[in-house]
Amino acid sequence: MSQAQVSIIMGSQSDWTAMEDALAPLETLGIAYETRVVSAHRTPDRLYRFCQEAHLRGIRVIIAGAGGSAHLAGMVAAITHLPVVAVPVSSRDLKGMDSLMSMVQMPRGVAVACQGIGNAFNAGLMAAQMLALSDPELTRRLIDWRHSQSQAVVEEVRG
Repeated sequence: MSQAQVSIIMGSQSDWTAMEDALAPLETLGIAYETRVVSAHRTPDRLYRFCQEAHLRGIRVIIAGAGGSAHLAGMVAAITHLPVVAVPVSSRDLKGMDSLMSMVQMPRGVAVACQGIGNAFNAGLMAAQMLALSDPELTRRLIDWRHSQSQAVVEEVRG
């Protein structure tokens, strides 16, 4: 693949099992990506550096997944001008509701596009749709993909 346009970041390695679903639409649509662990709480210097340098490396959309207090997406959105798609990762005690609430309750001026709990696939798809706004070839691939999704739905139920 060419240079990464999407960065998939997560708060810890344990978030990977939830975040790897973001790869499916990106790979299907031929979009280059990178994956990194960037913790808002445990690696704040790494987080700041990542946010300052992402656009210089060609990143155009950031997908951020985290569980628990889930400050990663909001902190990234506060530091970078790039669009941030948030994925709340399910937690042991509150089943991801804590993460969801942390991600959707951003203060005015700090925007994230929040997906459903554990729905990294849709985060990858949202990133593709954002990139397609300025890429006619990707737009065509996305339209074709959506058409194939519709064609895969059966019309009749046979019992």
